[in-house]
Amino acid sequence: MTKWVLGLLLAANIVFFAAMQWGGVLTQDVDATVLQPQFNTDKIKLDSEVMLTSSATSANPLAQASANSITPASILSSELSSVPKSTKQCLQWGEFSGRGLADAQAGLAALKLGEKTSQRIVEHAGGFWVYIPPLKNHTEVQKKIDQLKKRGIEDYFVVQEEGAWLNTISLGVFRTEEAAQRFFATLREKGVRSAKVGERMSKLKFTVFLFKDLDAATSGKIHAMQKDFPDSELKLVDCN
Repeated sequence: MTKWVLGLLLAANIVFFAAMQWGGVLTQDVDATVLQPQFNTDKIKLDSEVMLTSSATSANPLAQASANSITPASILSSELSSVPKSTKQCLQWGEFSGRGLADAQAGLAALKLGEKTSQRIVEHAGGFWVYIPPLKNHTEVQKKIDQLKKRGIEDYFVVQEEGAWLNTISLGVFRTEEAAQRFFATLREKGVRSAKVGERMSKLKFTVFLFKDLDAATSGKIHAMQKDFPDSELKLVDCN
């Protein structure tokens, strides 16, 4: 009897122990999904925002073009800045001084251009001149002038300022040495042997003519006149 009671108690303990160890497994839902590691919530939010932005851009082609191109205002400004502005052109003829200036003025007077022509003075820091070196006194100056007139030379200027160049006879001033040398050669042909060519460092003044609203015929006449003044330049410039 006692053995039977002990056996019954032992069996009850075994059943209770088994229920405590495997009871959770036996009651678990076999269809339940195995748990996965938790996702990073801030990354999920970022991905969703990217998807929304991509979606909005694809749905709106104008928004996509605006994001990938220069604004129309900047394009228009760039194009306008590259377009040259039209300016009125005038004909300019120069530079003249001395006898050359007088001859050019006489030729232009015959064209009777009126308000279509004007002249202005330009200055250069230096240039070249053809001259007869300083003479001893006024008597020597007058004697040399008489010799020049006999050779047909009427264009001259006597320096009367005190200094190293007093009583020098200037026969012409020029912008370039080449022009001065050409004039010097013509004087030699006329028998003037005492003239020299030199650089002049003082300011030199020259005259230029400006023509506006010329017709083709008048413009052609001025171009023809220019051939008599090989050292002058005829070109188009802005009227302003």
